[in-house]
Amino acid sequence: MNRKTRHTGEPTGADPRRWWGLVVIALAQVMVVLDATIVNIALPSAQSDLGMTDGNRQWVITAYTLAFGGLLLLGGRIADLVGRKRTFVIGLVGFAAASAIGGAATTAGMLFGARALQGVFAAVLAPSALSLLTTTFTDPKERAKAFGIYGALAGSGSAIGFIVGGLLTEYLDWRWCLYVNVPIAVAAVFGAFALLHDRPGHAGARLDVPGVLLGCGGLVAIVYGFSEAEPRGWTDGLVLTLIAAGVVLLAAFVWWQNRAPMPLLPLHILRDRNRAGCFLTMALAVIGMFGLFLFMTYYLQAILGYSPVKTGLAFLPLTAAIIVGSTQISARLLDHVPPRMLMAPGMVLAAGGMVILTQMTVNSSYTTEILPALLLMGLGMGLTFMPVFATATAGVAPQDSGVTSATVNTSQQVGGSIGTALLNTIATTSSAAYVTAHLTDPSQRDLVIREGVVHGYTVAIWWAAGIMLLAALVAASMVTAKAPKHGTPTQAPVPESVAH
Repeated sequence: MNRKTRHTGEPTGADPRRWWGLVVIALAQVMVVLDATIVNIALPSAQSDLGMTDGNRQWVITAYTLAFGGLLLLGGRIADLVGRKRTFVIGLVGFAAASAIGGAATTAGMLFGARALQGVFAAVLAPSALSLLTTTFTDPKERAKAFGIYGALAGSGSAIGFIVGGLLTEYLDWRWCLYVNVPIAVAAVFGAFALLHDRPGHAGARLDVPGVLLGCGGLVAIVYGFSEAEPRGWTDGLVLTLIAAGVVLLAAFVWWQNRAPMPLLPLHILRDRNRAGCFLTMALAVIGMFGLFLFMTYYLQAILGYSPVKTGLAFLPLTAAIIVGSTQISARLLDHVPPRMLMAPGMVLAAGGMVILTQMTVNSSYTTEILPALLLMGLGMGLTFMPVFATATAGVAPQDSGVTSATVNTSQQVGGSIGTALLNTIATTSSAAYVTAHLTDPSQRDLVIREGVVHGYTVAIWWAAGIMLLAALVAASMVTAKAPKHGTPTQAPVPESVAH
């Protein structure tokens, strides 16, 4: 059966239940994205429960994003090797198990380990989810709608994590921020078996172990170097050695990918100017976004005295703006305008939101100073995420759809890891310098420390705004793709059933 289209004009494999399949894929994606931030609000409680220091508490976030970002390309290759649906289900089951271990953690080390394990299974789950989406929706018009929904969830899942995390921490216990994944994963596994179609794996595919070691090792070294710069300073020997080693390992990774028989990241994927521009835009956008989440959580709770639930709700306008930007603006315009006409203005809007936040003080008003910034950020992110996902995965050969999907997610998680470590270090060192310079009257100690903390946040947010403007420049200059026209099959991946 090798027909390319049905008599209705629908692409082969256009399952009538494919929109229910999208619900299952989206559920898994929300769980993965949610988990990068759901523990943020639970951090203060988990820290006091398990006796973490201020220095190592960030590993609750970075252990997850590092394992996730570092192993995503391998996850993409595994999806290509053993089949999308099987990989998807394995990822869901492993993620649920790791979440249960994290929820039951009795020591800081056990929690860090469980978070890293969650990252490992998320790295298997995310690329298979995105490539299932890519191969399920092959009609360009339907793909625009499906990616609009997916992009909204990918962008807003982080903010939803804050609300869920706030509710669970305040009314149950911080451990439920991890346990909550178990029922979600179970529901998604049943949905996957009932609704998703497997694609056969590629028997010829092999795993590139040296590529994994070089790529993951390089990322870990750089992020660890950034996080150690906070207690040691940027000129410390260990910090410089770690960052240099990370750069050397990543350079070796690129060199090896040119020679590997089955490379982890086929470099021809990156040689496509549009795809490379999308990956870079995504990484830069997420550096800024993760920085915003980290600082605003602590700002709202520690400086303005919000409860966990109130903090979560304060992020709701950001979530709403991302969804509006993604589904109502991007999804409607993507068929009619070049992707960069959405991505570049989106990043400029987000940077504008960041600049507003640089004005915050120890007693800023949420309504007049924080809310407008969150709305601008959300609209900008919504405009950017959806065309990035759709453009980066358009027109990919079926055997590369897993690894391409993984690269989009990798740029997101690597951006998150680097953003968290780098901006956190900038913020804390700026705070310390401010307090040292201004603490002249001991009776004013508490106020000066609070002012110092906010000063650190605003310095880091200026950096984040600059990084987002750089993302706008990258999108405007590198992404040259034209608007996809309705019914142009070359814009969609070839369905596997018609590929040889």
